[in-house]
Amino acid sequence: MNRNILAALVAALMLFGAAPYVAAQDDSGNARGGDFRSLEEDVQALKNDTLAINRQLFSLEEELLYPTSTQVAVFLSVDTGQLFKLDAVEIKIDDKTVSNHLYTEHEVEALHRGGIHRIYVGNLPAGEHELVAFFTGLGPQGQAFRRGANLKFEKALGSKYLELQVVDNEARQQPEFRIKEWD
Repeated sequence: MNRNILAALVAALMLFGAAPYVAAQDDSGNARGGDFRSLEEDVQALKNDTLAINRQLFSLEEELLYPTSTQVAVFLSVDTGQLFKLDAVEIKIDDKTVSNHLYTEHEVEALHRGGIHRIYVGNLPAGEHELVAFFTGLGPQGQAFRRGANLKFEKALGSKYLELQVVDNEARQQPEFRIKEWD
């Protein structure tokens, strides 16, 4: 709804802001080029302002929905990925499914290049919790592969960050799935 209000505001500003430029003509009835250039600059400035406001609204929305006192964020990273081709991840916290993500080819490529995916952000009260993650994909010989990893963790006041890691174990020729707590 905020985006609709913002879009209406931008449209109104553009309409009322453009009125002096439309009327600006020289003696022969032709529009003056300088005024249109100025209009274009004003519109570009308005677009930049709108983008800045949108970023601020997004930040405020995040703070409102996920206050730092109860926030939990889960990220996913992939080591080299030679022994496992990621297809999907399911996350459960305290036996409740909180996130399912089916990865596209482009997302998997980005993870292999060192990207990190924020797969879940939510709220948890202080106390002990358990995170269980299920990884689905193709294993070393191209066979279907589904493995899980779990971690019991203590949530105190303040944000909690967890990372799901897919790491190749060259010695065993198997992928490993780990969950790491960030300090």
